[in-house]
Amino acid sequence: MDGPSFHVTPGASPRWVLTCDHASNRVPPSVNGGDLGLPPEDMARHIAWDVGAAGVTRGLAARLGAAAVESDFSRLVIDPNRGEDDPTLLMRLYDGTVIPANRHADAGEKARRLDAFHRPYHAALAGLLADRPGAALCGIHSFTPQLRGRPPRPWQVGVLFASDTRLSDRLIARLRGEPDLCVGVNEPYSGALPGDAMDRHALSVGRPHVLIEVRNDLISTPGGQAEWADRLAPLLEAALDDMLAMEEAAQ
Repeated sequence: MDGPSFHVTPGASPRWVLTCDHASNRVPPSVNGGDLGLPPEDMARHIAWDVGAAGVTRGLAARLGAAAVESDFSRLVIDPNRGEDDPTLLMRLYDGTVIPANRHADAGEKARRLDAFHRPYHAALAGLLADRPGAALCGIHSFTPQLRGRPPRPWQVGVLFASDTRLSDRLIARLRGEPDLCVGVNEPYSGALPGDAMDRHALSVGRPHVLIEVRNDLISTPGGQAEWADRLAPLLEAALDDMLAMEEAAQ
């Protein structure tokens, strides 16, 4: 049996809901017998999951008292941070690596994976948010220090956003107050991705939100994950307070 496609951490705070779209590199048994045809070293890379992101998410949930939902399937099975019509929803080639079990996956297999994994994950996230109508949504991701054949990435942390910058601007300002950080603004990727988790659950309905990317060499160990949870939690709380104060002053 495949088991659940997500894990939920309950939390009492009305201020935050956390999400970790790429928490796991697990391949469920119903997907090619639980094997995508990649060696273990590739399944441990950023192509299969966001290294360290789940630990940071759990640490933040504990520190913020927040509810959180984590995926429990590899992004190579089907990517929960993509809209259902996104061409990168089911990757056949990623950062120079061919995904053997995905090369010949047809429309029927894609639909099956949507029903089994992608849609239940989003339903769980939607349920948490429905119970907390005033909460801000924060997505936790990680990024590799260097893509193959590309220059090294200088940022320790990035903040991604699209058109709603109410919370992201406040968090960027707080992060830039940390003297040892190089902060990416819509780096290493743009946050304007139609149909992604932030677009679907926050931007489209006017919910304050932010997506954080932490460089994965900094959070590859439990100690690094705890350190970044310790660091981010007060900055997130302060950024949300800043946003709420600005909105109150504007009324």
